[in-house]
Amino acid sequence: MKNWKRWTAMSLAAASLVLPAVGHAEELKVYNRDQGQALQVEQIGRYNSGSGIGEGGTEIVAYDANTKRAFSVNGAARALDILDLNGLKDGDGEIPLLKRVSLESFGVSASDVTSVAIHPEGDYIAVSVPSEVKTDPGHVVLLDTDGNKLASVEVGALPDMVTFTHDGSKVLVANEGEPSDDYTVNPEGSVSIINIANGLDNLTAETAAFTDDIVDSDVRKVNPDPENSSYAENLEPEYITVDKDNRYAYVAIQEGNAIAKLDLQSNSFTTVKSLGYKDFSKEGVELDPSNKDDGIQIGNWPVLSMYMPDGMTAFQSAGKTYLITANEGDAQDWEGFSEEMRVADLAAEDAYALNADLYEGYTQEQLDQLVQDGLFEDEQLGRLNTSIVAPKNADGKYEAVYGFGGRSFSIWDADSLQQVYDSGADFEKITAEAIPDYFNTTNDEDKLDNRSDDKGPEPEAVITGDVDGKTYAFIGLERTGGIMAYDVTNPTSPAFSTYFSSRNFQGDEAAVDSASGDVAPEGLTYISAEESPTGQTLLLAAHEVSGTIAAYALGEKAETQPEPVPEEEETEQPPVTEPNEPEEEEPSEETTAPVNEEETKNEQEEPKQETEKVEEETETATETTTTEPQSNEQDNVQTTASAKSDTDDAEGQPLPNTSTNVFNWLLGGVALVAAGVIFFGINKLRKRA
Repeated sequence: MKNWKRWTAMSLAAASLVLPAVGHAEELKVYNRDQGQALQVEQIGRYNSGSGIGEGGTEIVAYDANTKRAFSVNGAARALDILDLNGLKDGDGEIPLLKRVSLESFGVSASDVTSVAIHPEGDYIAVSVPSEVKTDPGHVVLLDTDGNKLASVEVGALPDMVTFTHDGSKVLVANEGEPSDDYTVNPEGSVSIINIANGLDNLTAETAAFTDDIVDSDVRKVNPDPENSSYAENLEPEYITVDKDNRYAYVAIQEGNAIAKLDLQSNSFTTVKSLGYKDFSKEGVELDPSNKDDGIQIGNWPVLSMYMPDGMTAFQSAGKTYLITANEGDAQDWEGFSEEMRVADLAAEDAYALNADLYEGYTQEQLDQLVQDGLFEDEQLGRLNTSIVAPKNADGKYEAVYGFGGRSFSIWDADSLQQVYDSGADFEKITAEAIPDYFNTTNDEDKLDNRSDDKGPEPEAVITGDVDGKTYAFIGLERTGGIMAYDVTNPTSPAFSTYFSSRNFQGDEAAVDSASGDVAPEGLTYISAEESPTGQTLLLAAHEVSGTIAAYALGEKAETQPEPVPEEEETEQPPVTEPNEPEEEEPSEETTAPVNEEETKNEQEEPKQETEKVEEETETATETTTTEPQSNEQDNVQTTASAKSDTDDAEGQPLPNTSTNVFNWLLGGVALVAAGVIFFGINKLRKRA
C-alpha cells in the first residue's frame, strides 16, 4: 500500500504539470521504488489517429531529425501518417497530422503497411508492405520525407520489419514467411538486403536464407510435421537490429525461440542459436500462472518457459556489443495447426511425468507432492497455456511444463548469446505494486488477472537511449500497458528506475474506449536531446489498441542560456531617424531595451507609464506574498503557472516605451525601493499575526 500511495501522489503531481499541454496526459502515472534511481518523465504531446479502438491506428513510429517529423504506420487506414513534431517546443500538446500517404499510392500489390524506418541522414523513408496474399512476395517502398514514392523492391513473403544500417548503405527486411491459415502453404522465412549505397536506380534485393547446417540442433521446429520440414520453412524472422560497426545484424526468431546472426559483408547467416528456457522454479524467478486463483499469486512453479523475444536492440558498453530482448512469447496458432494447449487438458491425457532434473528449485519428492496437491488444477497450473511442440521422454510424456514468453527483458552477449541478465519476476511484481487492481490485465478491458494464464504483461518492444549521462532500456508492456525504464549502464547489473503509463483504467471489467488513454505500446522511438524538437530527450510510444502516439519528455529539461537581450534589441531597433514618428513604430516583443540617448520623444509620458507599471508589479507581488504554499508539489505547479502567465502578458500586449534616460531609471529605482518596503512591511504584519 505504501508503494501505491507513492504512485498515486506522483501521478497527481504529473497530472498538474502536464494538464495544459495535452488531453488525457493528466492521467500519466509514474512509479518507482527508489527516488534516487527515478527517471523524470512527463507527457508533453499526443497524436490521435482517429481510428477505432483495436483497429491498429498507430503501430510503428519513426522520426526524422531534419524535418522534425514522425512517420507512423496506420494499420486501420492502410497508410503511412506523417506528423509534425515542431509544435512540441511551443507547448502544443496535440501533434498534428501533416499528410496521410495511402497504400494505393505505393504502386505495388499490397495488403497492409507493417513497418517504417528512416535513413540515418534523413534521405529516405522505407516502408514494408506484404502482398495481398500474405504467402506471396512482398515489397519495400522507398519514399521521400513528403511521402512521395522514389522506388520499390520485391522482397520475401510477409515483410514485417524494416531497418537501415547505421551508415545508411543498406536496407534490411525481416520476411516472416508465415503459413496460410489452413497451413497448406508455408513460405520460407528470410532477410532481404537492399544495397542503396549507389542510389535508388535499378534496386534489387539479395536474400539471406536459412540452411540447416548453421542452425543449432536445439532450435525449435514448429509445424505439423517437423521431422520432414526444413529450418528455412520453420524459422520466421520477427525483428532485426544492427551492431554499431555495421558488421553484423541480429535477427529475432520469435516462435523458434532463437536469434540468428547475419554477416553484413557476405550477406549470409552464420549461426542460429536457441535461447533456451527460463526456469520459474528458481528463487527470484516467479510468475502468476492462473486467472482463476483469486487475484495476485506470484510464486515459484515448475514451469520452463521459452523467452521468445519480439522487439530487440543492440547497444555497446565498454566496447562490447550486447543485445536486449523484450521476451513477449508467441505460439504458432492457425486453423490448420496450433501448438497451444492448456496444462489441465494435457494432464487429463496423462501427458506429464515431471522430472526434477530439469528444475533447479525442486527435488523429485517435492514435485510429486505438488502433483498430489492439485498442481494441474485451474487454481494452480491448470489454466496455463503451454506448448505441445516440446521435448518428450522415451515414453512420450512431457517431463516439464513448457510455457510461452519470459515475462521479462534479457541482456545477451552478442558474440556468444550467453545471457548476462534477466529481469526475473520484476514486471509482474512492479505492476502488482503499482496497479494492484489491474494486475496482468489485458488491452481490451480493465480486468484483473486476465492474462496470467497466457503470457502475463507481454513485453513487446524495447529500445535504448542515453538520458542525463546514463544508458536506459525502455520496455513497452503490450497487455498491461505502460513502459518500464531500467538503467543498463552496467549491462550485467541493470537497475529498475521507473514505470510510467498514460493508460487510464476505468473500473473492473470496463471495456477499453476512447477515454482509456494510451493502450498497448507496440513501437518505441528514442530521440536524443540534440535531435529533439524541444531540446530535451524524448520517447515516442505508438499504442496499437488506442491508435495513439504518446510523446514523453525524459530527464532534466535542457538548460537554455538567457538571450543577449541588449544585443538583439540593438539589431531590431528602428533607424534613429524614425523616433519622431511614434505612430509607425512597432511595439517591441522584448521586456527590456538598451539605452538609446537619441530617443527623447515622449519623455513626458514615460514617467507616468513606468510608475503605472511598477504599481501593477507591486500589487501583483503583494497578492503573491499573501498566499501561502500548500505543499512543495503545489508550489512547483504555481511557479510554473505564474511564469507562463508573465510570458503570456509579455507576448500578448504592447509594452510601454522603454527608451531610457537618467531620469527614467532614477524614478524606476525609487519605485522599486518603495515596492520592497511595502513587501517587507506585509511580511512583518503576517509574522505578528
